[in-house]
Amino acid sequence: MKSIFISGTAGAGKSLFTSKLYEYYTKNGAFAAVLNLDPGVESLPYTCDIDVRDYVDIVSIMQQYDLGPNGALIMANDLIASKIDDIQNEVNRVNPDYLIVDTPGQIELFAYRSSGPFLVENISSEEKTSIFLFDGALITSPVNFVSIALLATSIRLRLKLSTINVLTKTDIIGTKLKDILQWTTSMSRLENAIAKEADGETYTLTTNILRGLNLGGFAQGLIPVSNVTGDGFVNLEGALSRILNLGEEVED
Repeated sequence: MKSIFISGTAGAGKSLFTSKLYEYYTKNGAFAAVLNLDPGVESLPYTCDIDVRDYVDIVSIMQQYDLGPNGALIMANDLIASKIDDIQNEVNRVNPDYLIVDTPGQIELFAYRSSGPFLVENISSEEKTSIFLFDGALITSPVNFVSIALLATSIRLRLKLSTINVLTKTDIIGTKLKDILQWTTSMSRLENAIAKEADGETYTLTTNILRGLNLGGFAQGLIPVSNVTGDGFVNLEGALSRILNLGEEVED
């Protein structure tokens, strides 16, 4: 079994992306399953094979501990870690080729509290990787692009997983898609775009961050995908196979 953890900012489209990746694998003959790790989500665009909401109930936590929604989510995410044996037993029962793990919408609750990395480490799997979703609607500005890139790098450090960076919402950003893809492959283009947008202090801070990320190997480009048309999923599966399957791709 190979595990793929889906992360990204709130609203980046993690759950819809999860459903489309599941559909892609299933359509091409692989046995995929989905683990939902978000205890607060009300509805999902896919059928869960393993669902933490079976173990943790946000409403009950709010009532029992007199907590608001945010406090209950924090407690719920920590409680999930105590259910790791039950979750693993369910995963073993399903035993898919690919386990797609949809992480909580609030990335800080998952990545920056100890429970998230604990779950990543303790879900037993032959190989693991992470996909970080760059919300196309958020990164049409070069300063925002660098900010989200910094977050993606931080999440990678926390989860300690090889990470593929994916650009979502390509259908709604129009001509900005070309600019964003150029920023990912050309440091000079991105610095020029920052210079046009930012004042001196912001430019200095942003470009210093950018150069640090580039030296750390970030500048590898984004894989653009469309949850609407399915464009880009062949390229994404190729990138996943290089990490998970030593280059052996799913039949298309």
